[in-house]
Parts: sequence; structure tokens; C-alpha cells
Amino acid sequence: MNLINKKVTHKRFGMGSIVNHNDSSIEINFASENKKFVFPDVFGKHLKLHDKSVANSLEKIIQQKEMEQKEEEWKREEEEKLQRKNQELRLEHEKLMKNHKLHPESQMVFWCDAEEQKTSFSEWKVFSGVIKSGNNKGQPNKPIRLHQNSAVLLTAMDSSIPEKDRRILGVYMVNEDFIGKICEDGYIPAHSKYRLQLTEQESHQVLFWEYYVNEKFPQKMTWNTGKYRYFDNLWMAQILLAIVSLKSDPKERELAQQFFEHFCKMNQITDQELPKPNGALMRI
Repeated sequence: MNLINKKVTHKRFGMGSIVNHNDSSIEINFASENKKFVFPDVFGKHLKLHDKSVANSLEKIIQQKEMEQKEEEWKREEEEKLQRKNQELRLEHEKLMKNHKLHPESQMVFWCDAEEQKTSFSEWKVFSGVIKSGNNKGQPNKPIRLHQNSAVLLTAMDSSIPEKDRRILGVYMVNEDFIGKICEDGYIPAHSKYRLQLTEQESHQVLFWEYYVNEKFPQKMTWNTGKYRYFDNLWMAQILLAIVSLKSDPKERELAQQFFEHFCKMNQITDQELPKPNGALMRI
């Protein structure tokens, strides 16, 4: 928009003529001297154009700029809100990490369907599922017992075999900064190092029910419903120790041993005092 030589009236300096302007400033020649102002902010309250057609066009430009400013302010406020929320989450995370009390059953066993048997190892994470009823129906489950000392055991059931033959596919420690209480999306990511996948042959040698038992029904081997359940820290240590003995490849065996030692340290377990497996399969 060309405003050069357009006549204006200023509340304080009176009549004048525009001699120069750009996107941020405007210069006006008044009777006594030239004055510079912020463009287009000076128009409206302090300065008026005599040409109505140009004034209308300028008003549209001013309105557009005001809208842009409001949008920038909204974005800035949203960014500040996000920063405050992230700060609150960081403080909560630090508090939970500092005040964590070790739960004796803070491990998870997960039932993988056919698709999850692939994705669990390609993506190294599982999804805890959604809440089935109540006010939070449809929201992701929060695996509230899981903490940095927790491991996730991946199991599978072939349709042609009985529940007692449930296989162990692999296991991983949760990501080192994972806290189930503040997990919003229901995904449980794996530790960058401590993760193990069993071969088909190995998975048939480590059966879940050799370690797991329902103390109320010690000889009963039923999963019933749900994608996962919590279980004893000692049982997970027993399983990890069994996996160490299964691995024949030196590198895999070394990783399994390091995994076992790390797990025992995180769960305050001494391998010398670790009892022998006594799951439901052992009580038949």
C-alpha cells in the first residue's frame, strides 16, 4: 500500500503529509517538523487518514495484524502452559524416583497375541490395554506397579496346546526412567540394554507355569482375562537365571548374566538366597 503524500491528522501535531513508510514505521511532515511513528499502530487512536478508501484498506491491514498478534500471544501462552506442565511432570517424576518403595510383586507378565509376538520385539514395547468400564472407560491402563526395578515377561499360547504349556518368548527391563503411575499412553518401553528374546527351541524349555502360582489355588493353571498380570520379583529372578543357563552363544549368555545381576541389584535380591522354582507345574 502506497501512502506517500496522503494527508493525515494527528491529535497532537495537527495536519500533516506522509513522506515515508515501511512495514514497521511511518514518517510524517507536519508544519514544524517531521515525526516518525510505529506503523500501523499509530493509526486509529492517534492518527487518521483523510482518504476514506485508503483508510478502509488500512483498517483491514490493522485488523489482520491484530489477529496475528493475538494468535502469537495464544501460541506463547500455550507454550508457557506446556513448559509449566513439563516442569510439573519432571518434579513429580523426580519425587516418585526418590521416594519409590520396592513392591514385592512389581513385575509384569504379558500375553502376546500373534501380532504382538512380532511388534513386541521389533518395537520393544507393549501396550497395557484400555479400561473396560467406569468413568475412565476407553482410557489406557496405567501399569502403576511398574518402576525402574520392573521387568516385562512376554508369553504366548498356541491354540492347540493347554494353558500349562504357556511359553516364555522373551523379557525386558522397563526403560530406566519409566514410572507406571505417570504413564499416560499405556505403552511400556524396554530398557536400551536389558532385553532378551528366546529362540523357538528355548521358549519351549522355559514354561511360565513352572514359576507362577496362584497361592489361593496352587495347582490351578488358568489365565482367565486381561492382557497382563503382576507377579513376584523372585519369580522373575528365577526365570532370568534359567535363561542364562539356556543361552549357548557367549555374547547372549553374557548379556543374560548381566541382565540377571542388574535385576537382582534393582530388586535387592541375592542370587545365593534365591529359592528353586515352585510354580503350579511343580506342584502337580
